[in-house]
Amino acid sequence: MTMTLGRLFATMCIALTVLGSPARADSLADVLRDAYHNSGLLDQNRALLRAADEDVAQSLAALRTVVTWQAQAAYVATSANQSSSSLSDDLSSSISVTASLLLHDGGASALATEVQKELVLQTREGLVQVEQEVLFRAVDAFMNVRRQSEFLALRRSNVGVIAQELRAAEDRFEVGEVTRTDVALAEARRAAAQSQLAAAEGALVQANEEFRAAVGRAPGRLDVVTPAAVQQNIEEARAFAVRRHPNIIGAQHGVSAAELNIRRAEAALNPRLSLSGTIGLTDTGDSTQSLGITYGGTVYQGGQLKSVIRQAQARRDASRSTLLITTQGVNQNVGNAYAVLRVARASSEASGLQVRAARTAFRGVREEATLGARTTLDVLNAEQELLDAQASTISAQADEVVASYRVLASMGLLTADHLNLGVQGYDPAAYYNLVREAPATYSQQGQALDRVLRSIGD
Repeated sequence: MTMTLGRLFATMCIALTVLGSPARADSLADVLRDAYHNSGLLDQNRALLRAADEDVAQSLAALRTVVTWQAQAAYVATSANQSSSSLSDDLSSSISVTASLLLHDGGASALATEVQKELVLQTREGLVQVEQEVLFRAVDAFMNVRRQSEFLALRRSNVGVIAQELRAAEDRFEVGEVTRTDVALAEARRAAAQSQLAAAEGALVQANEEFRAAVGRAPGRLDVVTPAAVQQNIEEARAFAVRRHPNIIGAQHGVSAAELNIRRAEAALNPRLSLSGTIGLTDTGDSTQSLGITYGGTVYQGGQLKSVIRQAQARRDASRSTLLITTQGVNQNVGNAYAVLRVARASSEASGLQVRAARTAFRGVREEATLGARTTLDVLNAEQELLDAQASTISAQADEVVASYRVLASMGLLTADHLNLGVQGYDPAAYYNLVREAPATYSQQGQALDRVLRSIGD
């Protein structure tokens, strides 16, 4: 026997050597990296940020020289006099180039550029919030797959245990120790367990599909996860969230943009000074040159300009209220996240105690049933209590992990940078630095921008 076991052990070692070690389980960090790289939502919002960057370039272009050209051809037919039927015709053509430059508009155009810069900063914070949502969805999907996988294993084990109890009840029925009722109870429990097993299989399929949508690939073997380390003092967490949460910072930039828009609307009341020049050439070889300066403004426009100012002030007030509401919401979310985390921790601890007690009770009831001191129903009820306790433990442990990452999200810390995922992050300033000066198409910077756009498209 000893030699046989030795040979078996040696054979297993050789097999493991040939086949290699089992595939490494996916850690939560692995899954979060994949979710970050595969997220279409992040790509969408990065593109929206680049579009906002272009608004800065377009507003800046209003302060630069505008050059236009025009080519014109005309055919003119005239009669010599009213009594004559003779006609004369003439074909003329000309080409001209006009350049115009805004010299002064009371600062309205410069303020428009500043407004767009604030909106760019607001959009950047929105991108950070989207990143948090993407990563949190991946965490939730990861833990739900683990939860449903363990539920499925639990249901399969439950079906096996009840099948054993059914066989035991049938054996005791054959010798007259129990009635047909005990067998029927065991059969009913087995049918219920099989139904719950089918439901668990369906729930796991749905969890896998959510994982695929959140991460961009199917789940493999998932590693055990511990809760994230979080700030223990809730008031310090609230204070941190108010300073750092992307929603609040974005709302602050929204207020700044609204205040600049008031100054921009007021600047529109000022006169404008512009310079323009034209060079023209006709088909006869004659050339024309002109250079002019224009200074003027609006005296009355039906009250529209004042209405625009009042509208900007109302929007400023609304953005301030948005900032207040956002701050209150972040504070509430921090409090809620900590409350959920405390409940999950307490539930996890209590469920662990419940499992140990229920397992001891089940073993005792089953032993007593073999001695005739307990009925089949008692055994089935004890087994169900153990099953419920084990399911509660699985769910509570998953809830604790999700709740800890929810705390990070409520503080604005659920980002690839804070989690040290080691991914190649998206630099929101890189594209902005290329377009903020509104480079011309054939300039060196414009050509560099074209290369960047082609690489993004690929």
